[in-house]
Amino acid sequence: MSQPKVVLATASYDHSIRFWEAKSGRCYRTIQYPDSVRQVNRLEITPDKRYLAAAGNPHIRLFDVNSNSPQPVMSYDSHTNNVMAVGFQCDGNWMYSGSEDGTVKIWDLRAPGCQREYESRGAVNTVVLHPNQTELISGDQNGNIRVWDLTANACSCELVPEVDTAVRSLTVMWDGSLVVAANNHGTCYVWRLLQGTQTMTNFQPLHKLQAHKGYILKCLLSPELCEPHRYLATASSDHTVKIWNVDGFTLEKTLIGHQRWVWDCVFSVDGAYLITASSDTTARLWSMSTGEDIKVYQGHHKATICCALHDGAEPAPC
Repeated sequence: MSQPKVVLATASYDHSIRFWEAKSGRCYRTIQYPDSVRQVNRLEITPDKRYLAAAGNPHIRLFDVNSNSPQPVMSYDSHTNNVMAVGFQCDGNWMYSGSEDGTVKIWDLRAPGCQREYESRGAVNTVVLHPNQTELISGDQNGNIRVWDLTANACSCELVPEVDTAVRSLTVMWDGSLVVAANNHGTCYVWRLLQGTQTMTNFQPLHKLQAHKGYILKCLLSPELCEPHRYLATASSDHTVKIWNVDGFTLEKTLIGHQRWVWDCVFSVDGAYLITASSDTTARLWSMSTGEDIKVYQGHHKATICCALHDGAEPAPC
């Protein structure tokens, strides 16, 4: 099969993963995912668009994007609880994950087994990789943010923006200039990375944004090709997604259309569109310029809780 130009996938409490034609809204492939105790918590597509990682409980399964086979090509099995975060190094050589078992793990995709493990001492909800590719940042249920220096193989920084308030989602600006943490109180904490430093260990508080009255389930900064505009998207249990201008953190628009919690969101590569996943069983494609939903992806019969999109060219080696 030829590699699709756009890979859009969603996963649901109905124990299925669906692949969609983004423009038409047609579901062209469904994978049943019965072996997770609960559901798929997170989806991520490899930089080369070849594979889709599905983080479940407690496994991570890797599926071939270009195959019709329902079977995973690889399984990663050393977590002992829900895997809440998964992602890839920029050239796809290794994968990282975070779990409610309190650990952050690194997996070499060219070799079996977990290569490294870091103890967070709290259920990990979110992990992001700094653009420098040498630091992971994790947020946990106890409210801790930790920076894991992969070169030193140690925790280099700890932050607690709000005591005993779960950090639900983390996002880093593509150039490493900003870090945003969203929590269960609807608050986003924003830090600037001090100029001239090469590590994430120097956080300078920049802004505290009371974005929603409910939980923020996902926060996401816009990609490089969206420049010079810089946006922060926040998806919430209040059924809305809000788009904030990072210059001053003013509210640009509120995306209204979902009927239940909005669990996940992902920007298109140029930042012109946003895809969201909701408990109302749908995923939606939104125009960032108008704030309107221009496509609804319907097919799941329970809550749709995560989505993944890869509509860019294959990246150059990093």
